[in-house]
Amino acid sequence: MLDWFSNLEFFSKVYWLVAIIGSIVFSIVMIMAFAGGDADDIGDVDSDFDGDVGAGFQFISFKNLIGFFTIFGWSGIACIDAGLSKPMTILISVICGLLMMLIMAALFYFIHKLADSGTLKYKNAIDAVGEVYLTIGSDRSKMGKVTVSVQGTMRELDALTDSLTELKSGTIIKVVDVTSNGILIVDQTRKPIEASHLESEQLEAGKNRLLSND
Repeated sequence: MLDWFSNLEFFSKVYWLVAIIGSIVFSIVMIMAFAGGDADDIGDVDSDFDGDVGAGFQFISFKNLIGFFTIFGWSGIACIDAGLSKPMTILISVICGLLMMLIMAALFYFIHKLADSGTLKYKNAIDAVGEVYLTIGSDRSKMGKVTVSVQGTMRELDALTDSLTELKSGTIIKVVDVTSNGILIVDQTRKPIEASHLESEQLEAGKNRLLSND
């Protein structure tokens, strides 16, 4: 193995080193990313590269650069084996590396979008009307639970109230605020008034009579 590597030209050695080291680090990063999120140290390196880019589409990041060097190395080796000139090898390997960065940036962007869409945002519960499930103590003396519709799904969430009387099970409530740790602040209210089917028919009949009298 060492004899084979020592017999290579300097140009080929560079590409082989980049490809092998990049592949090892790339494998570790991908395993850590998909097996439970990025490790703290990799997250710190990512933040150094990302700067002020934010949590959106990130083209330049630690993971993407590792992908660049990995594909840069292997595509360069393929070009060398194909007998291409050094300038053409460098050009093709750089283009392949940039394409890999673009693919990885898009992949992680959509993964984060999917994760965000499934994450409960408690602020979306504000102004929602629901029902007390477990009695809530007065003046935030005892935490209870309420059932409210948040992000299109009925959820059972912890709740407190500033009311001077406790809110018993079955009480209709309205979410007025959310604490920093995701506890709903609710107050007693009434169900939204909706016209019944009979009332709608009576109104329609009355309109018809008025039209016939005209």
